[in-house]
Amino acid sequence: MIKKEILHIRKQFKLDHDLLNIHDILNVYIMKESNEIYHWERQAFALLDREKQELYMGNFKKLLTGEFDQKLFELKFQEEEVEEPTRLLLHQALVTGDPEEWQDLLLLLVDKMLVDVKYERDTVVTFVRGQYYQPTKGRNEETEESEKNEVFAHPFILCSVNSTEQQRKTLLFDYVEREFKYNVNVDPIIKLSSPEQGFFYPSVTDNYSDVNRILYCTGKANEPNSHFIEQVLNAERSVTAREERAIFEDIVKEVTGEQLDATTLANVYEEIHRVIETNEEEEEPPKLDYKDVEQVLTVSGVKNVTTEKVERAFETIVDDRNYELKASSVMPKFTSKSIKIDTKVAMISVSPQDLKYVKQVNYQGKRCILIEVDEDAVIEGFTLSTETI
Repeated sequence: MIKKEILHIRKQFKLDHDLLNIHDILNVYIMKESNEIYHWERQAFALLDREKQELYMGNFKKLLTGEFDQKLFELKFQEEEVEEPTRLLLHQALVTGDPEEWQDLLLLLVDKMLVDVKYERDTVVTFVRGQYYQPTKGRNEETEESEKNEVFAHPFILCSVNSTEQQRKTLLFDYVEREFKYNVNVDPIIKLSSPEQGFFYPSVTDNYSDVNRILYCTGKANEPNSHFIEQVLNAERSVTAREERAIFEDIVKEVTGEQLDATTLANVYEEIHRVIETNEEEEEPPKLDYKDVEQVLTVSGVKNVTTEKVERAFETIVDDRNYELKASSVMPKFTSKSIKIDTKVAMISVSPQDLKYVKQVNYQGKRCILIEVDEDAVIEGFTLSTETI
């Protein structure tokens, strides 16, 4: 599954979309005290009030929002055999045409969610089953005819896990009785605006459903739930972008030492950014093996870089000379356009190409950050005076 495919799927999650059909919805309420299923109900999605449908659609779209390897992870199911493997359970639920069988299979999956887990709050697990369609061709501009009749149909199961919160105690004024009243509402609020985690099954690659892979979604960037992935989904945990960035940094330090000047570091990120832009049209995101990292460091001006050094660094850090790093993951935090310089005094953000204008210097026995600028620096509307050192 690639970025444009998940973008296409996410766009379908709105009411009355002609490329999406949601058949059934199953809600399961889990009590934190007993860690058991307190209540569940299955309904045809079309029979829900429109306001409820809109809330759920917003929740599903939110679940599928985020960057790959930060909030969205395409996972392979584990190879080893496990009792009642989730891959088999989900596949059976996907192909059955019986809503009751679909419901029973997913309740078995909820049972797996309750093993060795203590929920801090009451939790609602929501499943929907449906089908979305992917056109094989776009709009024909010459004939102005939409060719949506040529489509790939993809049945799917989506799961969203949402916590609840208690409503606030309030003071009300009763107009009829003309008195102030203390109001306590014990009904919990389901936080549909902020799903904690979930999944979309099966994954899709090149317009084909891949039943051996699943898209896992987490509400917190770079914080996938390992227990849910391994014990509930029976899938192989994926490396997050944050972890991969740390691996890259350790590999570079192993080759170059702990210190790099700002110009060389800027060159490294510029070269990786060039690799990403060069491969933008490729189906698979570009990856960097030890030979690619050697090339990046050499082109960036790092001295005494050899294939043997980089290969040995890969073996030392990840214990695998053939490990491949996703180029997009090793770029600076947040975006490829922002590098953060952390100090006790201030946090400075600069673009990778401007990092060459930043230097750490020794001034009167103190370490200082020196930034070369072409114009006057302005702070809160005041132009700083220029001092000569």
